[in-house]
Amino acid sequence: MKRIGLLITIILYLICIRNVYALEFNIDSNNAILYNTKENKIIYEKNSTEKVSIASLTKITTAIVAIENIKNLEDKVVLTTEDFKGLYEANAAVAGFKVGEEVTYRDLLYGLLLPSGADAAQALTRNIAGSNEKFVELMNQKAQELKLENTHYTNPTGLDDSNHYSTVNDVLTIFKYALNNNDFKEIITKTSYLTSDKQLTLKSTLSKTTNLGMDYVKGGKTGTTGDAGLCLATLANFDETDFLLVTAKAEYSRTIPRNFQDHKTIYEYVRDNFDYHEIVNKKDCLVTLKTKYLKEDEIKFYSKKNQSKYLENNFDKEKIKYKYQGIKTITYNMKKGQKLGKVEIYYDNQLLDIEEIILLENPKLSISKYLLGHQKELILLGLLIILMITFHKKKKKD
Repeated sequence: MKRIGLLITIILYLICIRNVYALEFNIDSNNAILYNTKENKIIYEKNSTEKVSIASLTKITTAIVAIENIKNLEDKVVLTTEDFKGLYEANAAVAGFKVGEEVTYRDLLYGLLLPSGADAAQALTRNIAGSNEKFVELMNQKAQELKLENTHYTNPTGLDDSNHYSTVNDVLTIFKYALNNNDFKEIITKTSYLTSDKQLTLKSTLSKTTNLGMDYVKGGKTGTTGDAGLCLATLANFDETDFLLVTAKAEYSRTIPRNFQDHKTIYEYVRDNFDYHEIVNKKDCLVTLKTKYLKEDEIKFYSKKNQSKYLENNFDKEKIKYKYQGIKTITYNMKKGQKLGKVEIYYDNQLLDIEEIILLENPKLSISKYLLGHQKELILLGLLIILMITFHKKKKKD
């Protein structure tokens, strides 16, 4: 049953409506994707399926794979020299843990996601799988489960490697999957954390969002390497909606946080120029179907509820179009609750939603229409009866 539940969850995360608007932004990031979680809809894409280095955005996968393989986050482990091997030579970011220190798995997860600590990553992988290599196998298994066809991991930290790559679309998929986990979401949305031994305060690398006035950003993950440039995945909330934005390959700068600037540009444009607009009212007729031998000549079907969608403020309801696919004629032998077809709702040739058309009442047969519709058959039947009676009388006389 757990496997079935996981499969259903994965399918729900993978299926989304890609209503990409003709938006263009003056951003430095070469790759970007913006997603509306409330509507399960992608709003904006830029080179979203191009394989790129993703630097420490890798740690989103490292974190969720770790969480799913840890029985108790309060269990303690001791850091060893193995956990720091090769990190300083690679100039990798570290959380600040020390050899011999006893910490909880929760401490390590905060160290992994807030300051992007590679020391925390390697301590997690060693204690969970025995080595980086075996843990990376779990990461690639998770990528296969989520059908991330353009993703492959070779390390848990995001260090540059020609065989370590993903796309912003795939990162979005694993990010929204991970956010469904309460522990992951709690950690990724914190600005700081004091470790269980009260010896180390871990601070989020998202502090630049505060400096840029991006109070709507609630959490996320940064990433930077030579190949990847500046990467960023954020969770934001405005218009009573959560949004996910993933960008990659912004040019590195010591003075200008170009990845943060790009997120500010995209979020604030959408916040200022989009809103929820009513596309269908319960009084709007979606489709009218003809009937055969029923009291009504036709039956109108209306939307089950008022529907609003997140659209640009220049929205014009007159451009809403309905496309019906299904049974064309309702007959007396149909039953209440029968599915007749579906109506696709389009705006400017973009699919916004789909409504099922269901028969709400048992059709009422009209005897007069039925008889009128079978007039020829009834005349022939009458003639046949007359002939049979005549034949029967003649036979009696004989």
